[in-house]
Amino acid sequence: MKKFKFEDFIFDFLIYGFLIAMAMVTILPVWHIIVASFSTSTDIATNSGLMLWTKNIDFGAYEMVFSDKALIGGFKNTLLYLGGSLPLNLFLTVLCGYFLACTNMYWKKPIAGLIMFTMFFNGGMIPNYLNIKDLGLMDSLWSLILSGALSVYNAVICKTAIEAIPESLKESAYIDGANDFKVIFKIILPLIKPTLAVLTLYYGVSHWNSWFNASIYIKDADLLPVQNVLRSILVANSSTENIDADVFNSYAETIKYAAIVVSTAPIMCVYPFLQKYFNKGVMIGAVKG
Repeated sequence: MKKFKFEDFIFDFLIYGFLIAMAMVTILPVWHIIVASFSTSTDIATNSGLMLWTKNIDFGAYEMVFSDKALIGGFKNTLLYLGGSLPLNLFLTVLCGYFLACTNMYWKKPIAGLIMFTMFFNGGMIPNYLNIKDLGLMDSLWSLILSGALSVYNAVICKTAIEAIPESLKESAYIDGANDFKVIFKIILPLIKPTLAVLTLYYGVSHWNSWFNASIYIKDADLLPVQNVLRSILVANSSTENIDADVFNSYAETIKYAAIVVSTAPIMCVYPFLQKYFNKGVMIGAVKG
């Protein structure tokens, strides 16, 4: 039996206490938003600090959110945005990671240097806007899909995963007559599924939370993603044409919390299914030897 040491007890007590405190700091604000979304505006106004529970449970804010055509349209636009972006993101990321991982490519060093340069420097907001405008992509979801088609950081993660695959597997495929595309789709992709799951999560969360590019490139309100509709509710504190102004004012505070819950819930539901791949996908290939 392990001998009891008072020093170890104090150390464990401090560590567990710190972890519990950090968990509470993370969980309590989320709980406050959830409780406030089911509350009345009066309860929110009279409450000071965190709301641990509410006296009057009211679903009126959620009824307004789900009856708001602008918010529902924002969800549809975001899903279309994700459906067009994620396949393109993963395809380009795998190709870029494969190129960076290969050792026998011509002009690899200068091309890889240019690719890495774009990870630290870019032209800025105005050149990007002019580029999208000259390409005729304004007021189109393509302006959002193509402007964020590739993340060099994610390509580096993919490169690390590809480098962890034994070179003998790829060499044997070349001997059997396979080309680079067959090597990628028949050998590499099945072996880096955890990394692809992590990259899908990275891209998905980034696209889901993105609102700035849409506010610049899209002027048609019917094409705005859900985060921009949510921003108009939270920041501008204004109702859409689908909600009566008087009714909106009666739920002015509560509807903000309900909109946050509704817009955050989908990505929080997807995350646990990808969590098991997260550590493995990020750390694969990080340690060699």
